[in-house]
Amino acid sequence: MSAPSARLFPSTHWSVVLAAHAGDPARAREALEKLCALYWYPLYAFVRRRGHQPADAEDLVQGCIAHLLERQFFQVADPDRGRFRSYLLTSLNHFLADAAERAGRLKRGEGHPPLSLDVTLAERRYAQEPADPSDPRQLFERRWALTLLDTVLHRLEREAADSGRAELFRQVKGALLGDHGGVTYAELAPQLGLSEAALTMTVQRMRRRYRELVREEIAHTVNQPVEVEEEMRHLFQVLGG
Repeated sequence: MSAPSARLFPSTHWSVVLAAHAGDPARAREALEKLCALYWYPLYAFVRRRGHQPADAEDLVQGCIAHLLERQFFQVADPDRGRFRSYLLTSLNHFLADAAERAGRLKRGEGHPPLSLDVTLAERRYAQEPADPSDPRQLFERRWALTLLDTVLHRLEREAADSGRAELFRQVKGALLGDHGGVTYAELAPQLGLSEAALTMTVQRMRRRYRELVREEIAHTVNQPVEVEEEMRHLFQVLGG
């Protein structure tokens, strides 16, 4: 990777968290909160698959996140700690192991939860999960990958809306995801006031931007530039499995 890219990489969320001992703990906490806010549902699905009821799963996820934030572990974090995905699941497993003995565990209705979790929406999503995955970790990994891609898609949608192309994005969203819905570019282009060639080029540009945003989003969850490619391979392996 070029020197400019290497210099820019430490500004991503997870590397900011891991570098906090040499920087700004408040900024690290904010970065950690952003990551947790995005990726709490894979934790929730994992806990539910472990047999916990919705209210208990909410408490446990909130408690784990609160524990991470209150510990301010990033002040003494090891830069070799690895990917946020792996760290978060390991932390949750440790939290679940001693939750029964943890006197300070967040109780339902007490204190101030660190994140606002939409458990009603989470339960609707959980109801659509496969009935019998091999293990809760596989469910976590798949939900992680899909949450990341969904985050990227929302970013791309906001960019399209900001540039006045919200309707175009709505019409070609399926094509970006490989689902044309039986409609050809030749049929769709006139509806958008474009030639078939112009529509094809527009979709190609959006696909390139989508891939760029996937890389950016993954970079937020790893500590080293080299890990981006490894994490991308893992992500698509999980989705393909």
